[in-house]
Amino acid sequence: MAKYALLVELKAKPGLEAEVEKFLAKEAAITRGEPGTLSWHATKIEGETGEYRIFDTFDTTQAREDHMNGAGGAELVAEADRLFAVAPKVHFVTVVAQK
Repeated sequence: MAKYALLVELKAKPGLEAEVEKFLAKEAAITRGEPGTLSWHATKIEGETGEYRIFDTFDTTQAREDHMNGAGGAELVAEADRLFAVAPKVHFVTVVAQK
């Protein structure tokens, strides 16, 4: 059962939405190899051009830290200036209910 999560807010630079979506698909592939990441979702906000969110869940804070310090986190930091209009905003979340 997930106890912890991350919510990441992303704003694509104008015209780079397709590049952001390719980047997110690559991030999903990286995350599949992380045993501590229970779920990982990249979403696009409908009606809001260039607005994306990542939501991922973990059993432990250590798994969450491992994810952030892993290959996906490094790629996000490396590509942030190129792809995003503002720095990604990362929220550390505690899960209080789930299905």
